[in-house]
Amino acid sequence: MSEFQQNREDAVRYHLKKTVVMVGMMGAGKTAVGRALAARLSVPFLDSDAEIEAAANMTVPEIFARDGEPFFRQKEAQVIARLLDEERGVLSTGGGAFLQDENRKMISARGVSLWLNADLDLLWQRVRHKDTRPLLRTADPRATLAEIFAQRAPVYALADVSVRSAPDLSIEAMVDRVIETLALARPDVLEVNHA
Repeated sequence: MSEFQQNREDAVRYHLKKTVVMVGMMGAGKTAVGRALAARLSVPFLDSDAEIEAAANMTVPEIFARDGEPFFRQKEAQVIARLLDEERGVLSTGGGAFLQDENRKMISARGVSLWLNADLDLLWQRVRHKDTRPLLRTADPRATLAEIFAQRAPVYALADVSVRSAPDLSIEAMVDRVIETLALARPDVLEVNHA
């Protein structure tokens, strides 16, 4: 048991100094882990896709179908910039957001990018029964996912911090891993005080 898990029962205070931006593939757990992380740190959870959908009154797949990916990426960059400026918290982004060079620079300048690094098999187990992924609406969705993974993994590896995901880890165990990694690697982002 790590020091962080053991002290979970004790009074632990966290002070988040910069927004943590969750990046990674669809199915990596950006929303689930991000939401639980925000709750543990007592900070707001923000979701760039949800913000875009609310502003457009359309789903991401509907925006892709009507306006195309370039339009969506432009709106996504604007929303991420606004969320980074408005409030310090945990921000979940869509799988393609971090691929844009301007987004990577903006995220590192104003927050910290955290890659939830899950392997292809784990990602496929999580997304194969969902029809909410516009990029996987192909004849062979697993092959498409593998192709997207091969293209994107080197870019996600540019994130400020990386946390490896594993199929046997619960969401809470992943949150422990994220907190431990941030506290050790980025004390400029997360300060942990044991009462």
